Amino acid sequence: MKFLHTMLRVTNLQESISFYTEVLGMNLLRTTDRPDQQYSLAFLAYGAGNKENQGELELTYNYGVHQYDHGGFYGHIALGVEDVALTCQNIKEKGGKVTRDAGPVKGGNTIIAFVEDPNGYKIELIQLGTHQ
Repeated sequence: MKFLHTMLRVTNLQESISFYTEVLGMNLLRTTDRPDQQYSLAFLAYGAGNKENQGELELTYNYGVHQYDHGGFYGHIALGVEDVALTCQNIKEKGGKVTRDAGPVKGGNTIIAFVEDPNGYKIELIQLGTHQ
């Protein structure tokens, strides 16, 4: 088996694409609009996504839906970065929302932070080399 993608439902596709490309530095790989089925998709990844054996992020906009309840099952997406503190600084400078500044995880040495996308989805940043 191969991990392909994770899908998030979004309320404004262009705003979400902008966040993931301009703030988090992902690449927009492809989009699909399905007016008959009333939804649009955008696939993003670092590098070329699955072509480089890396999973993709699928953003789904369902026409006319302006709010979602994340429920109690969703946790977060995790991204490995070289320098969590510097990444948080860059995200803040680009208008992104950091909800937990860089620092060690409770009870450990792994350096983490959390940011939030325009739809309220949590994204954990984990400093490479400290992950245990």
